[in-house]
Amino acid sequence: MIQFLLNQTLKTLDNVDPNTTVLNWLRGSEQRCGSKEGCASGDCGACTVVLGQVEGEKMRYDSANSCITLVSQLDGKQLLTVEDLADGSKLHPVQQAMADCHASQCGFCTPGFVMSGFALQKAHSPTDRHEIEKQLAGNLCRCTGYRPIIQAMQQSCGTRTDQFTRTEMQTVARLKSLQQSQVAELSKSNRCLLPKTVEQLASLYQQNPQARLLAGGTDLVLTITQQFQTLPLIIALNQVDELKTVSITDSQIRIGAMATLQACQEVLQPAIPAFSQMLDRFASPQIRHHATLAGNLANASPIGDGAPMLLALGAQLELRCGNELRTLPLDEFFLSYRKTALQPGEFITAVIIERAAVSPTFAAWKISKRMDDDISTVFGAFNLHFSAGKVQSARLAFGGMAAVPARAKRAENALTGLPLNSQSLAQACAALAEDFQPLSDFRGSGVYRLKLAQNLLRRLVLQHAETAYALEVQHYVN
Repeated sequence: MIQFLLNQTLKTLDNVDPNTTVLNWLRGSEQRCGSKEGCASGDCGACTVVLGQVEGEKMRYDSANSCITLVSQLDGKQLLTVEDLADGSKLHPVQQAMADCHASQCGFCTPGFVMSGFALQKAHSPTDRHEIEKQLAGNLCRCTGYRPIIQAMQQSCGTRTDQFTRTEMQTVARLKSLQQSQVAELSKSNRCLLPKTVEQLASLYQQNPQARLLAGGTDLVLTITQQFQTLPLIIALNQVDELKTVSITDSQIRIGAMATLQACQEVLQPAIPAFSQMLDRFASPQIRHHATLAGNLANASPIGDGAPMLLALGAQLELRCGNELRTLPLDEFFLSYRKTALQPGEFITAVIIERAAVSPTFAAWKISKRMDDDISTVFGAFNLHFSAGKVQSARLAFGGMAAVPARAKRAENALTGLPLNSQSLAQACAALAEDFQPLSDFRGSGVYRLKLAQNLLRRLVLQHAETAYALEVQHYVN
């Protein structure tokens, strides 16, 4: 069984199909119909709820797409929906601001905006329009227009105290009391196992290699909601705290397999700023709060945004099967379309980046139809080291150009040993046409994709020239 708080009400679930999404459980079993289903894929935000969990001695509140969150992921957390926000007959400040600013029209999307606004208020309380827009990027309906919604968020974010603030310590204590060390199970025709330690996970997965591992679930759950398949056995990882850590030393960056994209973005900002900044365009806040970098690699999508950056950085994967550990370069992980080098019962425990491999000029760019919350057409990552004005080593990696994320090794060789200028650029662009023969699909033709990749190389050269000029001017001024 699993236990969690629905606002302040303790819920114990046992005889429930673990393929059930939080949205369907809310609307069906609980008759809470404020959260809506718009897309069933985590794109529109109409289903947004907030999940609270203990962080230190305080509560952390993150928005989530309930349409692609499974009920097992609620274990040990607090679930809040739009029905929970009002304090008696008094609207929550976010709700009141939405009404005062006339920020709702048909109302279908409004509960999602309210819940995103609530999470925004709890986490940041910004008044800057750009920051608010970033945090609302996962709520796509704009039938009322941007201005009143932004005004409502600016107005409500000035208020920090509400009933959840007043009961925070009580909520922390209640959630801590739900913690347990044994493997939990949720079952009804299908099963979900919830290990609490890496050792339990390794043992369960070795015994049940046919199980599907559930990390953030932002891709896996689409198997249920979009492809209408059933997952007979799931092993959920959200209780394995050992896998959630991100550590940075002088020599190495180690990212646990259950570290969310949001955690990676926050921790990596000083170490690899371009990596952190690019995560701003990795789906929506609702996704980034729960999706993991390791999960993005394990699903082996050719258009996953994490893989090209990690390939360019020479990342390695720490893999575990039972009690056996091994380290594998990411270069050797992707075998073919959606196929990886993982053995039966083997899983990723960490992503490792050597800090010496990270160039100060590391750059990554994403080309997609929309700026926010969209799938890449082409993703390029560039990690070049220079010596005496010439490229000493180059690692160029692309997503969306082949059946797997891959390095452009011919283009790398074309740049190595030469200054980064128009001549070496021409050679690299020609070599890139030999590295990839991209396919055409609805996001773009093969010809278009190749031109995009070559233009990203041109952008890299222009950026390098601009940086070199700025340094020269600074040296002259000093």
